[in-house]
Amino acid sequence: MANYKEAPLASRPKTLDPAEYFNLSPDYRRAEEKRAALRAQLKRQYLEQLNNPHRKELIEDPALTRWTHARTNNNYFRPTAKTSLIGGLFGVLPLFVLYVVFKTDRDKREAKIKAGTYERPYKLST
Repeated sequence: MANYKEAPLASRPKTLDPAEYFNLSPDYRRAEEKRAALRAQLKRQYLEQLNNPHRKELIEDPALTRWTHARTNNNYFRPTAKTSLIGGLFGVLPLFVLYVVFKTDRDKREAKIKAGTYERPYKLST
């Protein structure tokens, strides 16, 4: 820690802050030790289940279960006037604009071809 120089645009990492590991109360240290022991116990139990050669059932991984639940049950989207407007502007409006642009260009080209004034930019035969 004596050789550590702080970066000019970054804060000191939590692990190198002396207030984080010198000035801790005994209650806080005990609580941290209990949490670490519980984490170690859960990890050991999961690894025992995972490495059991005689297992017949699936192993329940709570983190994977939470992730799958959050991924499949997306309860954060609410259809409102704003989201409908944004969906229309970015989803439907560009399709109509492209349709109008291509249709008008094609109609103008057809009119020139019928009038005999259309010069083909790329000649297929000489």
